[in-house]
Amino acid sequence: MLINDYQAQLSSYRHTIDNLDAALMYILAERFRCTHKVGELKAACNLPESDKNREAMQLTRLKEIAQSASLDVDFVEGIMRYIIDEVVRRHAELKV
Repeated sequence: MLINDYQAQLSSYRHTIDNLDAALMYILAERFRCTHKVGELKAACNLPESDKNREAMQLTRLKEIAQSASLDVDFVEGIMRYIIDEVVRRHAELKV
């Protein structure tokens, strides 16, 4: 690659990153819409906000996926733990 071409390539990469970031936001929004329905069902059936067994199974599964995708497993676990904690917090609000 010539030095003169780097800006066009950088712009192309950044455009792709912007599209991926937008896709992540829409996927996250859809995940929260679905988990909200789970929370409503749990509240209606007087179930606990959190299911530690399900959370552990999900984290194990997602860490395996992360590893196969060459992602840092601790990083992925941290992100997913944050998301799960937010879902549980929202579920608790539905019981009030």
